[in-house]
Amino acid sequence: MEWLNFHHLRYFFVVAREGSITKASALLHTSQPAISTQLRQLERSFGEKLFHKQGRGLALTDTGGLVFGFAEQIFGLGRELLDTVRDRPSGAVPRVQIGIADVVPKDLAFRLLEPLLAGPVRARVVVHEDRHERLLTELALFHLDLVIADTPIGAGTRVKAFHHALGTSAIGVFGREDRVRGLRANFPASLKGQPFVLPLEESELRREFDAWARVRGIALDVAAEVQDDALARRLAAAGHGLMLAPTVLVDDLRRNFGLRKVADVPGVEARYFAVTVARRVSNPAVAHLLATARRELLRDKATGGVPAPRQPSRRRPGRVVRQPLA
Repeated sequence: MEWLNFHHLRYFFVVAREGSITKASALLHTSQPAISTQLRQLERSFGEKLFHKQGRGLALTDTGGLVFGFAEQIFGLGRELLDTVRDRPSGAVPRVQIGIADVVPKDLAFRLLEPLLAGPVRARVVVHEDRHERLLTELALFHLDLVIADTPIGAGTRVKAFHHALGTSAIGVFGREDRVRGLRANFPASLKGQPFVLPLEESELRREFDAWARVRGIALDVAAEVQDDALARRLAAAGHGLMLAPTVLVDDLRRNFGLRKVADVPGVEARYFAVTVARRVSNPAVAHLLATARRELLRDKATGGVPAPRQPSRRRPGRVVRQPLA
């Protein structure tokens, strides 16, 4: 009886998705010769070539495309099997692996996760924080159940996944009470000459805020640029400058850091998405997190309502975005 080597199939699946052995090697932390050897063994077992050269990368043959389709289903079913076994009624608390993009505010992440720790659907939460792109890679390898980010799946993303819009929040300018006093009356002109603690220049929020200030002729006095929003809160609370934050966190910022809102930044908002491998979420803990976030988490207390999610394109939320092999 012939047996399929699923280890070889996993290597083939990653190479096919990434389009090159070099990229697959970096993701799998395995040498390129080792991957090449396993691919040759898989091709010998099938008696067919699975790849052919295309430019600097690899493209699937007709047989390779057929095998890739089956591999997607196999590993998807494997993930569903793990979820089902973990979540079966056994008295044990199910485990959910969640990736949170490093640009998502810590206060917001806390409010996202809290329902899983104290709500009716409890789960053992394992949190991984990293850059958005790295988390998507882990999601594609079935190491994560969910990724929470401030951007949807982009057109250039190789990962086959679905994004679920959670909602939006207005962005406000916050600062210590002695700093914000007098700034509300003549906003936004009052921001001129005020020091700011801002996100890094490559962040989407920073780009939007810079553009907003530039249109209004406000030359920003940047005292510090930080990647970690928790550090930005500390610096602002110490009086070193104003900062930006989602207005949905206005109560948390006042209570925990003594920060007061100057005003909303018109036209600048934060958007939040959950990314999953499957369109239909079967893990009850993940489904509960999504439902709670949409219903309660992103209710903007400053405006008293839930802002409608703004889609970045005409694609429907949840559509698969997959880039062909190069």
